[in-house]
Amino acid sequence: MNNHQNIRQIGINPNHWYVVARSTEVQSSPLGVTLWNHPIVLYRDDEGAVHALEDRCPHRQVKLSHGRVTGNLLECSYHGWQFESSGECGNVAYLAENQKLPNCKIRTYSVQEQDGFIWLFPGDAAQHQVTPMEIPEWEHLNYIATVSLINCNAHYSYLIENLMDMYHGHLHQNWQAWTDAVLEDIHEDTNRVDAHYQAQSYYKIDKIWSISQLFFPALRRLHPEPLDVSYVYPHWVSTLGQDFKIYCLLCPVSETATRAYLIHFTSLNAFWRLHKLPVKFRKFVKDSLFGSAQKLLDGLVRQDVQMIEEEQQAYLNNPENRNYELNRALGSVQRLIKTQANISNQPSD
Repeated sequence: MNNHQNIRQIGINPNHWYVVARSTEVQSSPLGVTLWNHPIVLYRDDEGAVHALEDRCPHRQVKLSHGRVTGNLLECSYHGWQFESSGECGNVAYLAENQKLPNCKIRTYSVQEQDGFIWLFPGDAAQHQVTPMEIPEWEHLNYIATVSLINCNAHYSYLIENLMDMYHGHLHQNWQAWTDAVLEDIHEDTNRVDAHYQAQSYYKIDKIWSISQLFFPALRRLHPEPLDVSYVYPHWVSTLGQDFKIYCLLCPVSETATRAYLIHFTSLNAFWRLHKLPVKFRKFVKDSLFGSAQKLLDGLVRQDVQMIEEEQQAYLNNPENRNYELNRALGSVQRLIKTQANISNQPSD
């Protein structure tokens, strides 16, 4: 492994599943996204199935995401050329009788719709033994979800380092769920880094009224809880005691841009009486409370993005300046990023 690689310029390992959109973002119109410098168009066919193609019409090289979906075909907005989900040209309205359809073909991507998100595999199809990260809490009736979109003008390594460094709770003041984190243990291998902290949590969701802590800071009381954070390449997951679980699903856009979805789950597992209620009512409660932590989550994201973008800009202005880092977890994160980049560069058998 080349330990001298610049962490702020390293690409992604394409042989993993990345999240490129929420399911609700892909409707009747094509959606253009970018995953590590590759423009991609997502769309649904008449049966609701999601497809992913290179966002490029081979006729004049314009974006197919400007077009529309006609039946099961994706139509370019420029001249109306239509494409199959296989990437092949399926129809050209003005084709003359003595002309054949162009034999051009654009790249297709493997895509899955799972747990409320669109997952895309940009790599070698032979490496499909890996599966998307599971988010069982998304459908589980005992968990209330809130989703915040992260758009930051920075390399994805800055975001992962921010997420793995629980000492930065100092930044968030009234927004944070924890304080006084202490790193106790780190475990790392070629696929993940697990960092175990002990912290003081502001929340304890053990009674129905305690949910009001999400809205009224004066009701919060500090108490010790384990705070576990994991970089499960290429995504991140965290648990704070028994009450909260958070995922960050990444879509690295370029060397200086990252898109991600932060999903916050509040657990209702402590409310045993709630579990005995009819499923339809429990689903109504889950759906009604969706987004209940939006203000909290969006506030955290705004503060983090500001710091991350400043880090990126400082690097661009003075790339020779070094950081003086005390948190051992960040060294583990950088080793994992470099390991995965080198795995993707190794020739296949």
